[in-house]
Amino acid sequence: MKSAYKHWQYKAGAAALALVTTGAAIGAWQHFRDPAPLTVGDGLTGPKDMVWIAGGEFAMGSEHPHALPNERPAHEVKVHGYWIDRYDVTNAEFARFVAATGYVTTAERKPRWEDLAVQLPPGTPRPTDDTLVPGALVFTGTDAPVALTDYSRWWKFVPGANWRHPTGPGSNIVGKETHPVVQVSYEDALAYARWDHKRLPTEAEWEYAARGGLEQADFAWGNEFSPRGKKMANTWDDTARPFPVTVERNSHEKVQVGTTPVGRFAPNGYGLYDMAGNVWQWVADWYRADAFRIESASARVVSNPQGPASSFDPENGPTAYAPERVTRGGSFLCSETYCISYRTSARRGTDPMNGMSHLGFRLAMDESDWERQRASSR
Repeated sequence: MKSAYKHWQYKAGAAALALVTTGAAIGAWQHFRDPAPLTVGDGLTGPKDMVWIAGGEFAMGSEHPHALPNERPAHEVKVHGYWIDRYDVTNAEFARFVAATGYVTTAERKPRWEDLAVQLPPGTPRPTDDTLVPGALVFTGTDAPVALTDYSRWWKFVPGANWRHPTGPGSNIVGKETHPVVQVSYEDALAYARWDHKRLPTEAEWEYAARGGLEQADFAWGNEFSPRGKKMANTWDDTARPFPVTVERNSHEKVQVGTTPVGRFAPNGYGLYDMAGNVWQWVADWYRADAFRIESASARVVSNPQGPASSFDPENGPTAYAPERVTRGGSFLCSETYCISYRTSARRGTDPMNGMSHLGFRLAMDESDWERQRASSR
């Protein structure tokens, strides 16, 4: 399970911002465009609870000192118009899908050794069949500060953890119908998308939508993490306790951390909720750490990029070419001292067969698909 969580250490540089794109400078902390009038589908004039994104050109990636190498360089990308879910897919919505189809998620199935082996160093011995049991990765936290170099200190594989029981058999989603569904793999997200006649957004579509009309701003709402002291997303609060400590100071009582209902925080400029924090979100692309460098090499505007043909993640060492899909947006576990991946350009690769207790998704749809769907319903 080594690819469960990457240690994206905060690496703020002191150098001035390099405003370099494809041959021209980017105006870093300015509005790229005024957000278009909000168009939200009502099921008649557009797909219900989806927002129309008109499309356009933008600087994808970042040259901010916070940016990691996999976010660089900022480069010009063009996307066509598309619809995208206003909210992450919720527990209630996923439950309707399962009730209608009988679908069984990857976390509810016995793991296949071939799926595990590809993520492990060559020569790793096969475990016995009795240890290959359904389950998923759960954030467990620690009772004291620890070195932030070993995620196994706060992540555990928990038998019986799945979307119905996000932190293990003793947990449930009763009362959390409007929380984002978690413990869903890339495969699970695709299955839901097919049932709902939608698709996962590309990485470019996701970032364009997340920026909400802001050019090169660090966050979905602007450049200041807490404008006027206002909390803008469900993220880890370092002032309350250092990541990953989940025990109150001077107490043995464990602090509960996790998802919040979708839409609790203010939307971005395109009317989209939770494009930062709460849960990581699957997108369609294979993950390559050097994808942006490859895209920018042509010095031309990249139109509707669909991502690389395969994965490459040098942080994985001997399994650098193991399959990974891009996840975006950060989660309730991201903090300023450990992982600031609630930034709009932040990205990481994730094992597509993994379910995790801070990983969900939202979907997109092409206008042509909506028109066909509407025509077939007449």
